[in-house]
Amino acid sequence: MLSLASVVQATTDQVSCDLGGETAILHLHSGKYFGLDPMATRIWQLLAAPRTLAEVRDILLAEYDVAADLLERDLLEFLGKLQRAKLIAEVPAAAR
Repeated sequence: MLSLASVVQATTDQVSCDLGGETAILHLHSGKYFGLDPMATRIWQLLAAPRTLAEVRDILLAEYDVAADLLERDLLEFLGKLQRAKLIAEVPAAAR
């Protein structure tokens, strides 16, 4: 289960492309496509390199006018979905 201390990064088992502020992702092993809205696209961009979820949260709080508790809940829920789809993975903190 992910927490704000988790370090995550996009996996290499996918390809993604920008579609005018939104993102399309193809998981290479399952052949499933995923579509991301602009906010989810920003999160996806932040996960190109290993980051803690606390870092992702702090960046988003600085960029968007949103309540911290709502952002944390939605962020953890969204990243849990990406993890179950094998689009992101936890990495050792030393990999940063």
